[in-house]
Amino acid sequence: MPSTTSAEDRGDTAATPDEEFDPDDPLDSTSGGKNRRRAALAVAPFLAVGLADVVLLLGWGIQPLWAFAILPPILFCSVLAYIVFSTDFLEDRT
Repeated sequence: MPSTTSAEDRGDTAATPDEEFDPDDPLDSTSGGKNRRRAALAVAPFLAVGLADVVLLLGWGIQPLWAFAILPPILFCSVLAYIVFSTDFLEDRT
């Protein structure tokens, strides 16, 4: 016979998808699922600095090949950091 208890009765603390982001506690580990907003907020400044560096190099008149040569590592590190933050990959190590 299937159980009719709710998630609260079982003690599940998984967050609902429509749970609001708390700016006072951005690293709240009690929310379940993927933390896409937290990941985007953490990665955005580093991605912005990296892209600004590319624009600065292009503005200096350097050959575009050299400016775009640093773009793949910037994007790779940003995507990797986004994945780590959004999936709580390091949750058990803190």
